[in-house]
Amino acid sequence: MRKIVLAAAIATSALGLAACGETAEAVGEVAEGVEADATSVVEEGAEAVGDAAEATGEAAEGAMEATGEAAEGAMEEVAEVAE
Repeated sequence: MRKIVLAAAIATSALGLAACGETAEAVGEVAEGVEADATSVVEEGAEAVGDAAEATGEAAEGAMEATGEAAEGAMEEVAEVAE
């Protein structure tokens, strides 16, 4: 009887270890998938930030040019009025 109980306990332990091994493998696969997704999101976010920075720079450059042209026009009008 003791041998049967001992064999059952060993079998239960072996099944538990096998289940833990499969669970650890599944967790590892999920972690790899999450890492790949996170990397993809970070790369896409970095690209979007770069694009936004470039667009902002171009808009600022355009605004500076327009402001310079407006200032030149205003100075010309002031010079005409002063004459």
